[in-house]
Amino acid sequence: MQFSVADLLVLVPLLPLLGAVCTVLLGRRLGPRAHLPAVAGIGAAAVVALLLLLDTASQVGAGHGDPPRPEPFERISTLWQWATVGDARSGDLPAAEAGVPIAPGTAVSGGTFSIPIALRLDPLTATLLMVITGVGLLVAIYSIGYMHDDPGYPRFFALVAMFVFSMSMLVAASNFLLVYVFWEAVGACSYLLIGFWYTKPEAARAAKKAFLVNRVGDFGLAIAVFLLWMTYGTLNFHDTHLDDGTFVEGILGQTRIADEAGYVGGAVGTAICLLMLLAACGKSAQMPLHVWLPDAMEGPTPASALIHAATMVTAGIYLITRSAPLFMGCPGALTMVSIVGATTALVAALIATVQNDLKRVLAYSTISQLGYMFVALGTGTMLGFTAAIFHLVTHAFFKALLFLGAGSVMHAMGGVIDMRRFGGLRQVMPITAATFLIGACALAGVPPFAGFFSKDEVLASLHAKAHPDAHGSDHGEAGERPSGTGIDAGEVADRGVRPFRPASMTSRSSALASRATGALSTTDRASTTDRASTTDRASTTEKLGLDALDHPSTWRLLFWMSLLTAGLTAFYTFRAVFMTFTGPVRIPKEAGHHAHESPPAMTNPLLILAALSALSGLVLFVTNALSGFLAATPSLTAPAVARTAVPHVFHWDIAIQGTLAAAIGIAVAAIGHLGRRSDSPQMERYLGPLGALFANKFYCDQIYAALIVKPLEALAMVTAFFDRAIVDGTVDAIGQVPLAWGSAIRRMQSGLVQRYALAGVVGVLAIVLALAWQRL
Repeated sequence: MQFSVADLLVLVPLLPLLGAVCTVLLGRRLGPRAHLPAVAGIGAAAVVALLLLLDTASQVGAGHGDPPRPEPFERISTLWQWATVGDARSGDLPAAEAGVPIAPGTAVSGGTFSIPIALRLDPLTATLLMVITGVGLLVAIYSIGYMHDDPGYPRFFALVAMFVFSMSMLVAASNFLLVYVFWEAVGACSYLLIGFWYTKPEAARAAKKAFLVNRVGDFGLAIAVFLLWMTYGTLNFHDTHLDDGTFVEGILGQTRIADEAGYVGGAVGTAICLLMLLAACGKSAQMPLHVWLPDAMEGPTPASALIHAATMVTAGIYLITRSAPLFMGCPGALTMVSIVGATTALVAALIATVQNDLKRVLAYSTISQLGYMFVALGTGTMLGFTAAIFHLVTHAFFKALLFLGAGSVMHAMGGVIDMRRFGGLRQVMPITAATFLIGACALAGVPPFAGFFSKDEVLASLHAKAHPDAHGSDHGEAGERPSGTGIDAGEVADRGVRPFRPASMTSRSSALASRATGALSTTDRASTTDRASTTDRASTTEKLGLDALDHPSTWRLLFWMSLLTAGLTAFYTFRAVFMTFTGPVRIPKEAGHHAHESPPAMTNPLLILAALSALSGLVLFVTNALSGFLAATPSLTAPAVARTAVPHVFHWDIAIQGTLAAAIGIAVAAIGHLGRRSDSPQMERYLGPLGALFANKFYCDQIYAALIVKPLEALAMVTAFFDRAIVDGTVDAIGQVPLAWGSAIRRMQSGLVQRYALAGVVGVLAIVLALAWQRL
């Protein structure tokens, strides 16, 4: 029996979903084997994802060499139609009246809101599906040993399988609405796994904090989706043919991408990009929405390794990479991506230098490394986009390794994770110590481990923006948007360019989209229709506002910030290594006398991840396979991105600087911590007030508490008082009226027949007197 590519693509999310459902239904009956459905589902999905990756690579032809302009590759599998709303753009005017030409024989219809359940396969999707399912499988196997005595054993594996399903759907979805749905689904899985031990107050608080902070970013994505629909008349990535014969260009479809004037810039385009950046900051824990990730370490360590280090937190990087053509039309928004990333990377690295909780060191390291990926994305170059995904892949390997290594330590130390309470564990846990050291070398960027190559690619993309002449790149002048990377919304009306148009066939909804977009930028329109003067005006206003940030001086600053972060990364990583694994053996009392190496179910995944952390970067860099593969992703074949492609070279100057920064960081960590007792005075005492600043996480939580939490609590108290005293008081008062009336009537019910007879006589007399009075 042969499966088509479409069938295989559906199987990747379907198999973990079936595993989750079977675990829920059969988990209690399976008992200690409750992990079998989830592990089998995730394992089968990983095999299918590997087949898809190999098939896609064979189609693209990625490998040695530098193909100058690879052809875009995508396969769309439409499962069923979720929603179709005809005439969704109410009040639409005839296309001819809107000034849009009608092709002969073209059907004219209202703007149809069409949302199919469609999956896409392209190089970016294939890469991320392999990472999600591959790392998910190793984490699931590791969890068999780590969670074996937990009463919630079946529930944990059901949630892990459900997460793999949701994350797979997020990266495979082919429209923005489906992305939003599964963006929320992975958030729900994260919430449930962080609060897995819900009887523990710290875990419950951490889950609520993660949920609330992420809602801020999710709100940004929701507004961005609305703006995308109003601007482009569709939410599909791919080009579609509607039932009425209308052809609609997808937002990221190959037809629109090939048109250099296909994307709206200006206020509308920048708003869409910044809202997406806000969403990415929430999921990927970037400032100012980074505060939830360190607290998320209250969940089980395997969940931290899978969700909060290797997969879910990379959703923001995926979203920006997928939406690259949108961002290319807004250079100011792109520069903001790098500024946010560099700032977050540096701040998180400084905080990590004084943490004593091993998992929190890794949590802040994750925030910092995600910032590195944002820095690369914001360069807006082919090197930057591919470097970000390159670092995403290698980071998934070595950070999952480090988290699982920390879990192994925690498992052996009786749940203790404070590095000041143990030491010298290399003698007790040699496999964990060796694999953790490999992960640390990869994270610190020590050659030739994986992180060395991906980190230097990030630094090279920054250096190319800061010194374009030195790299011979075709990026245009500093701060200048390359021609055709996007149009200002005001230019839509002046130049007759329509941001939403059905290519050869024009629909009535496209006319409304053009008119609506022009209406959004009425104040930006030029007073003249002369095309030359419009172009001149655009070039003079490009450097105003956010666009002014796109300047070599900005990129030079970001480069040096990132290089400093590289040195700090090496310092805090090896500080953790030295405090945990060197010096005399020290075991906390919680571990008793039974501290030993973890079982094979836990150490085998560590060995596999260690091999990937040691070799993947070298293989991918030498062969240039990943960069050449990703270059065929439709979003990265946009002319504005493709023209920035440069030959694949090894930048010795960047490598030397990065390696020197790592060497200094490791040397300083060795001077302060190598072989010392974990509870002895540490180097932090020399930091003075800076030590308190770093230890208190730059007081971000306190600032949020003072500016947001406390005012909201005060407002909640006022509204609660109004609700109880005014609203409930009024309702209760009205409710007392019939009670009072009934109480008065009740007094007349004495039970004495004489009184009832007297009342009857008096009533009859009253009626007679009333009738007699009427006759007078």
